[in-house]
Amino acid sequence: MVAATSSFAVGKCITRFLDLEPQRHHYQSCSLSIMSMNGCQGDPKIPLGIVGTRTLPSVPSPALALDRLKHTISDLRSNQPYSNFPSGLIRIQVPIEQEIEAIDWLHSQDHHHQLPRLFFSGRRQFNGSDFIDANDNGEIYGHDLISVAGLGAAVYFQHFRPFSFGDWSSIKRFLSKSCPLIRAYGAIRFDAKVDISKEWEPFGSFYFMVPQVEFNEFEGRSLLAANVAWDNGLSCPWESAIDSLQATLDQVKFFIFKSEKKFPKTTIRADILHIPDEENWEIAVTKALKMIRSSSALTKAVLARSSRIFTTSDIDPLAWLACLQAEGDNAYQFLLQPPNAPAFIGNTPEQLFHRKKLNIWSEALAGTRAICGSEILDHKTALDLLSSPKDNLEFTIVRQCIKKKLESVCNSVLVDPQKAIRKLPSVQHLYANLKGRLRSEDDEFEILSSLHPSPAVCGFPAEDARCLIAETEMFDRGMYAGPIGWFGGEEAEFAVGIRSALVKKGLGAFFYAGTGIVEGSDPSLEWEELELKTMQFTKMLRLEVPLLHTVT
Repeated sequence: MVAATSSFAVGKCITRFLDLEPQRHHYQSCSLSIMSMNGCQGDPKIPLGIVGTRTLPSVPSPALALDRLKHTISDLRSNQPYSNFPSGLIRIQVPIEQEIEAIDWLHSQDHHHQLPRLFFSGRRQFNGSDFIDANDNGEIYGHDLISVAGLGAAVYFQHFRPFSFGDWSSIKRFLSKSCPLIRAYGAIRFDAKVDISKEWEPFGSFYFMVPQVEFNEFEGRSLLAANVAWDNGLSCPWESAIDSLQATLDQVKFFIFKSEKKFPKTTIRADILHIPDEENWEIAVTKALKMIRSSSALTKAVLARSSRIFTTSDIDPLAWLACLQAEGDNAYQFLLQPPNAPAFIGNTPEQLFHRKKLNIWSEALAGTRAICGSEILDHKTALDLLSSPKDNLEFTIVRQCIKKKLESVCNSVLVDPQKAIRKLPSVQHLYANLKGRLRSEDDEFEILSSLHPSPAVCGFPAEDARCLIAETEMFDRGMYAGPIGWFGGEEAEFAVGIRSALVKKGLGAFFYAGTGIVEGSDPSLEWEELELKTMQFTKMLRLEVPLLHTVT
């Protein structure tokens, strides 16, 4: 085969690094292991030697794209053009002349449970934030990027301490404004101050990764890419990093199965186990209402429920996620799975923020009513939601809190609409869109740390609500209700990890839902709202599975 020709341009990482407190560095060897290196153990004040993207000529099929990638990586291994750089990240990408669903590509690699995996699909509605970027070769990438799937980690970022500015700087060190498709995908715990339960341990307090092998789904076309990252300061030289990438590429399947988006039949071994159960839920809500009615500052608390199912056969998290995609274009779908760990999947309607250069978008979402399918009844239900004093109070707290936080780092903030209905396939919510103009791109970390936890998933004031949640809830939320998304060189987008589940072979599944408690809340009605929110998970089991026991 003739080697493909290409053009290549280098983009230096452009990041402002502030003086940080010195930290102990524990270096880890980079070899053919499933993980390359923990970028959090490096010095974020030292820029990478090189960050760049190389685009090869387009091909008609994924098999040819994989073959071309392997050939190019082999040439890089032989010629070692970047071995003189002490650190760097190089992306090699091959456009494919057909649109292929990224989730189907990842599902075709489903046997690699020892490799970290990810999937992220953004919403099709951008609320004015559409954009177009040109890469180094003038090819257009941007608003038509539908979803991303990744296998293996070129570099990962994980720790058990709370996510900090230093950790954000460590991630940004591996990104570049001139390489917009080099991104770090991951999630952050809802509350890093509480103990981590066993099922959430592989995620740490946060877990991000730049994939080794990545499949991008665009409108009308696709792209297969390989990322190689190295850092001599982390005992991960160029040669080891390229060897690790080749080992991962050798495991990638060139054929792709089309997903049927039908949940595999299985059987529930026992009733769904709710923590808390309905009796203890009433006790928790009553306690929250007592605090709200007292002289304390607490005006809203979001209490959640963990529900666990046990099945006779293992649940395929990707098959479940593919079914959840039927919820429509108004939701984010995601999967994050460290090596040999449970998969965190979700179908969330709620955006935390989306930053593009100095522009930032966020939204307020609160209040829930069911969609029944009748236009007349759904309209009546929407009017009831709009006129409900209890739901209006909950929604106003969320909207005003987000607006105030954006105003602290923005020159201006526009709220439009102030209050409207957002309809999803099974539920509808009160909704407001907020848009601001940042004073500095370096305020990205401040935006993330201030918007999370939002009053929509925690309460207000946040610290009072967090303390109540920590005292009341007898389970670990983990990444549920935490930020999940990605950082790029000059862009970032995060959703709120609600409507989510944790799935693992032999573990069954945990799925989570929460509801806002304010003055006027009724414990039984809030329990019904929890049932409504978890229905997108349980309805698949109810429709497709012959149950042994009644599901409550």
